[in-house]
Amino acid sequence: MREDTLATRVVEHFRAAFEDATIRLEEPYDHYGNRGSVDVYVRVRTPDPVEYLIELKGDAALGHVTGANEVLRQYRRMERYFYKDDEHELRRSVRRTGPGVRVLLLFAPTPRCVEHVHEFRRLYGSVEESGTVAAIPADRKVAFLTNLDDAANGGLGFVTVNGDVDVRTDGFAELVPVGSRLASALDSAALREPTVD
Repeated sequence: MREDTLATRVVEHFRAAFEDATIRLEEPYDHYGNRGSVDVYVRVRTPDPVEYLIELKGDAALGHVTGANEVLRQYRRMERYFYKDDEHELRRSVRRTGPGVRVLLLFAPTPRCVEHVHEFRRLYGSVEESGTVAAIPADRKVAFLTNLDDAANGGLGFVTVNGDVDVRTDGFAELVPVGSRLASALDSAALREPTVD
């Protein structure tokens, strides 16, 4: 599954789920030579502003990286430098009760992505779920996308692999929608013991 397909579904979801969402694809950032782009940048009001920085990974992207370390470097660089450039700023809110930014690393629901995440689950599990970005509360997720076919109705979802989550467990399987692409990918994936990086 290609990343442009994933990006299309993410855009469809946010357009359907939120009124007046600001959505930008391949949003660039540049902080003193730390350049990159966010696959999908979204700003919504719930009623306080919440921003999403989304890194998408499909099969082709995994073929171009040396491993999970490189994927995590891209993900962490996005979080670290996006709000340090001159173009982007997170706004504080005294009313805020939840995160002001959600930093997501979302994988396609394919056997190759399942195998990759499983093999490097200790590295992906090391991503802390909460913290701050630019002094604003942040939520971080590493997850598989689900319900891709319902994105246009605002039904896109994800199943997280943060922490000690193992895709081979019954607990994980219970979170996966029955008959979904992710369920099929889990059935088809050749899962080996994880590599220690």
